[in-house]
Amino acid sequence: MRSAAIRPTDGPTPSTGHTSSTGRTGRSVHGIREPLSPAERIRAVVGYFLTVYRRTWRGSIIGRFATPLFFLLAMGLGLGSLVDAKAGGVGGLSYLHFVVPAIVATQAMWVAMGESTYQVMGYFKWNKMYAAMLATPLRVGDVLFGHLLTVVFHLATATTIFVGVAALFGGFPGWGALWCIPVGVVTGLAFAVPVFAYTASQETEDGFNVLFRLVVSPLMLFSGTFFPIDQLPVWLQPIAWATPLWHGVELARGAATGVVSSPVPAWVHVAALLSFVGVGGWLALRLFTRRLVA
Repeated sequence: MRSAAIRPTDGPTPSTGHTSSTGRTGRSVHGIREPLSPAERIRAVVGYFLTVYRRTWRGSIIGRFATPLFFLLAMGLGLGSLVDAKAGGVGGLSYLHFVVPAIVATQAMWVAMGESTYQVMGYFKWNKMYAAMLATPLRVGDVLFGHLLTVVFHLATATTIFVGVAALFGGFPGWGALWCIPVGVVTGLAFAVPVFAYTASQETEDGFNVLFRLVVSPLMLFSGTFFPIDQLPVWLQPIAWATPLWHGVELARGAATGVVSSPVPAWVHVAALLSFVGVGGWLALRLFTRRLVA
């Protein structure tokens, strides 16, 4: 019996980067595949989270329009009219212009907390999606960084909506409001990244009650959002200076109004926020690895 002749392949293997005679390219052709690049791995993680978000975006967008509206009506216009009438504003600004940039940073904190507590716990414990991702060629760093990039998307979306709604109500004196968008993103990351690490160390969601009640809620009240921190007791002011929200509030307010209420330069605020992101990222990677691999 005559053996069949061995025919040459239609084209080089995908590792050469060339196309086959069928016109298909990359990973869609048969043959040996190159390992996924870091960019491809991270893009796969982001793609998963954005696919999930396609099912829930309507509810989150409505909430992100409603939140600034309620804040503006209650604090900016309602309380603000009383403060302006009695005290002539705050630090040379109308109360509306004083409080709105600060609320941008505060809202970024709340968005970050929502995305880095119960959401992350769910992927660890309830649907175990992190473990499922690691059953593929993805690595722990890919999963962590890809999820954080998705948080950046949520922060940018929420902050942009807030700035747009507030601008319609005269919440900003000028185009400096646009700087509040990157400030909001960085401020949110200064919370999200360390809280990713905190969540990775928790076995149950009970620790979130302590986090929200004893950390986040007091920060909103005592980080210069609604009144200058020099009105706080002297012993409490250094605590406010050490929090990421105070740095975000001062940076957003200075960028939006041009009025700087503290002697700290803008680059110090930026450096402080980035230090929270950097240290938090280091801790998050270690704790994610310990929980998912070790």
